[in-house]
Amino acid sequence: MSALQQVRGVLQKRFVKLFALTALLIWVANVCLDLKYSVHDPDIWWHLRVGDWILENHGVPHIGILSRTAANTPWVAYSWGYEVLLSLAYRCFGLLGVGFFGTALTLAVAVMVFWMLHRLSGRFWVSCGLSVAACYPVLFTLMPRPVFFTMILFIITLTLILEANRSGRVQPLYWLPLVFAVWANLHIQFAYGLLVLGIFVAVNLAQRWFQKLNIYPGSLHPSVLPGDRLLLILAGCMAATCIGPNWFHLYEVIFEYTKAKYAYSMMIELQAINFRFSENYVQLLLTAAGFFALGRQKKLDPFLLVLLTICSVVAFRTMRDSWFICFPAAACIADIVRQEKDFDQPETALEWAGVAAVVCVGVWLLAPGKDFTERGLDNSISDFFPVNAVNFLRKNPVPGPLYNDLTWGGFLTWYTPGYPVAIDGRNDLYGDALDEVFVKSERAEPSYTTDPYLNESGVVLLRRVLPLARQLSLDSRFKIIYEDALSVVFVHQ
Repeated sequence: MSALQQVRGVLQKRFVKLFALTALLIWVANVCLDLKYSVHDPDIWWHLRVGDWILENHGVPHIGILSRTAANTPWVAYSWGYEVLLSLAYRCFGLLGVGFFGTALTLAVAVMVFWMLHRLSGRFWVSCGLSVAACYPVLFTLMPRPVFFTMILFIITLTLILEANRSGRVQPLYWLPLVFAVWANLHIQFAYGLLVLGIFVAVNLAQRWFQKLNIYPGSLHPSVLPGDRLLLILAGCMAATCIGPNWFHLYEVIFEYTKAKYAYSMMIELQAINFRFSENYVQLLLTAAGFFALGRQKKLDPFLLVLLTICSVVAFRTMRDSWFICFPAAACIADIVRQEKDFDQPETALEWAGVAAVVCVGVWLLAPGKDFTERGLDNSISDFFPVNAVNFLRKNPVPGPLYNDLTWGGFLTWYTPGYPVAIDGRNDLYGDALDEVFVKSERAEPSYTTDPYLNESGVVLLRRVLPLARQLSLDSRFKIIYEDALSVVFVHQ
């Protein structure tokens, strides 16, 4: 037996595969513990505060709570399920609960990517390699927000669609209304799932129509799924998204997002990929590999072609949506390279339980060394957010209202409940017009002198590096009462 054959034999052993999978997940957890993204995200705090409000009031808000500038503006808390889970994690375990909640979400995405690719390809090592390629541009460039639930549920949806597409069996799709009922109460991007399902249904109906006309090209895969049942499933999924406290109002939010412009020019994560980072090139290569694998097939699958094309347009247009092409591209490759003769036995529930137990022990052992403790997270938060400035205001109360910059608004909704914020990260609540007013003021553009929210404020808390902070220090209308290396507090005289 040659050395290569021996290596292949070792790699096919069950315990070696499980060890590799466990090591990969522990590495993901290790990076999460290092970065502490869960508590560095400016938006995580308003999500936490909304979750607290829901648990305290036993209902979902329908106006702009926590804000003084948009307090009576209609608002849809479309991530209320995520927010309740986050609040429960904090109530049970404090800051560690917030930190581990984000870490668990990140690990869940990694697990689901591997699950999807192994289920589609049936080949363990192919799935591991594709998982790394698909997760690298996504997991550590985004913070564990509600979109991580979208990724998990999108993976489930895409897997069921690809299995139905390959097998010609519509039965796997019967689970989709349940998936969308859950999804719509966790994140607004269930719309991306509906988009993919809608593409699948539309392509299948078009295929069947051309087949009836006897003009369907022989170089394309034919449709073998019943069009009437596909339409019923799509309608059922759309109806399922209205199950919850927000009803059909979620679609109003989606419509408003399509009209937003200023936020996309202002926020880096909403802008197009600029190819300044290695993960951008991995995303490009993975996308190209998906199209290449698709093109090498003897019969082209029109659904996969349309799917990759539309996903590419969306994902390369917005950095935050990079996952929307990485996961489908990897899934298409996995589905295409599937070979029944090399099909690996999938992991059993007991094996997954064992992997989960070892990963949990690994996280527990690694956390103290990464300063991922209650005190360590507290100190880390103080390095990113104005904890000391707010503590000063608690000891030395100043009449409001409060004026703050956009970046810190989310944290202040949670840490300074006595001062409703002027603005936070809820772009759907404030809209382009209000966002533009605050951003121009932060830049100390001449219009800051007529900013009504600044002029009516009693106390102003800003990042020290902002041009507005430097400008107000020269403005006789404002007086500095506190400053440190991170923040500065003014009173309006």
